[in-house]
Amino acid sequence: QVQLVESGGGLVQPGGSLRLSCAASGRAFSTYAMVWIRQAPGKEREFVARISWTGGSTSYADAVKGRFTISRDNAKNTVYLQMNSLKPEDTANYYCAAARSFYTSEYDYWGQGTQVTVSS
Repeated sequence: QVQLVESGGGLVQPGGSLRLSCAASGRAFSTYAMVWIRQAPGKEREFVARISWTGGSTSYADAVKGRFTISRDNAKNTVYLQMNSLKPEDTANYYCAAARSFYTSEYDYWGQGTQVTVSS
């Protein structure tokens, strides 16, 4: 069993930065690939980034490539999403999720989400 708690969201101006954190409980955290997904009001959920259980492989949505960086610290049971050059279209509720495989889109565990608002 893995429980996920996101933090770090907030209000930021366009061009600004935020770092989201996802703290996991449970010994199995280091065996899961981790994913960030976002959902804006009235829109479908959208994949943002994923990282393998070792941290050696990452993947990004085209919309965030070059601006966002996913990382993890298995010793701290935490995955991060560094978001730079934020745009109003990045406004969404951001969720972290745990997956058994780097390549799957089926997620075993979800956090409750953290709101990111990009506005002047």
